[in-house]
Amino acid sequence: MNALRQVAALARAGFEDYVAFEKDGVWTFAAGALASITLDATHVRARGALELDEPWSGSPCAALRDVLARLPFPEWNVYGKVHFGFAGIVPALRLQGVDAPSGELVRLMVPRTEVRISANGLSVRGEDRERVEAVLAAPAAPVPEPSPVDVRNDNGNYRDRVALAVKEIRQGQYQKVILSRVLRIPFGVDVVGTYELTRRGNTPARSFLLRLDGREAAGVSPEVIVTVDADGGVVTQPLAGTRAFGRGADEDSAARAELESNPKEIFEHAVSVRTAQEELRRVCRVESVHVGDFMGVKERGSVQHLASLVCGRLDEGRSAWDALEAVFPAVTASGIPKRESLDAIARLDEARGLYSGAVLRASHDGSLDAALVLRAIYQENGAAWLRAGAGIVADSTPDREFEETCEKLTSVAPYVVPAPDNPA
Repeated sequence: MNALRQVAALARAGFEDYVAFEKDGVWTFAAGALASITLDATHVRARGALELDEPWSGSPCAALRDVLARLPFPEWNVYGKVHFGFAGIVPALRLQGVDAPSGELVRLMVPRTEVRISANGLSVRGEDRERVEAVLAAPAAPVPEPSPVDVRNDNGNYRDRVALAVKEIRQGQYQKVILSRVLRIPFGVDVVGTYELTRRGNTPARSFLLRLDGREAAGVSPEVIVTVDADGGVVTQPLAGTRAFGRGADEDSAARAELESNPKEIFEHAVSVRTAQEELRRVCRVESVHVGDFMGVKERGSVQHLASLVCGRLDEGRSAWDALEAVFPAVTASGIPKRESLDAIARLDEARGLYSGAVLRASHDGSLDAALVLRAIYQENGAAWLRAGAGIVADSTPDREFEETCEKLTSVAPYVVPAPDNPA
């Protein structure tokens, strides 16, 4: 079996909680919780190898960092998710007069078992080596059959919401906001099978598959929110500006040329890059912050985007968690200025949950990698859905932004696999 099929087989093997995370052609499958850490608007909690239930105040990422420092292991890796609502408890972004977000905002786990799969082979760390080996030695399951979902169904008045946002932008309330729409799937979904087919059809910056506390998600992330290496190097990669991809060489080339010359798309991308620089300067040595590969084009499955790298080096006394808090939520999933765009999102969008949040892994050595949760499928309590958004600026038109959501939804919608007991 290739790496993708191996990850799918492990995800089907009955582990209660797991996170699969792909970076640069290397998959890690992390399963079972030696310790789990959760954070909401008032408390941070740990269960398992570390037991605590404490109020927190100030910086939520500092609260997480402090709990991780108390883990009873000399070396550890954590995997987990951060909901978009986490932005509502970041001190610099809190909205006056708005209630704190409810429910769990962060869930991390220190896994019992970590399986690393790459072109160089497979390694297993932890308690379930024999179980892992048995799963991977078994015959591969058949490749699942999808039941594509119609991306053009709009029950959320998306165009009307875009028109209202354009009006507010032209009134000077904010410069840019990302508005999204939910596409509900009318049947139960095989999330693992959907992940396998979606990953085959896309070229993501990161991909992920998870089941945590009964909630499932899988996605092909087009960008990282932030990556921090063990030496303090920081990279964020804002993508903004979108056109369809995969329609044939001539159409793709024409779409790319139009993307690279379109004033609306160039403006949208440039202001995102400027914001990313300002955010990194809060936690990095100011002179180290710079832009690399400005306005390149990244092909991500059914779409292509303008992309730039914004890089820096952590300042003295700063950590990877400080960097995450500085850039969260991703500017390409929220807007500019962030505080005002978050207010617009609260008024004009449905509650987002994990959509446009992060799936991440972090380590005792100070490294952290947080993938932006887009191009994903979600399933909870028997309900499954897709979601996509578009960046709204003063020159936006409702029809074009709706079309952009269709282009993005097409990264996943053709690959949705019905659950075996609930065919479409």
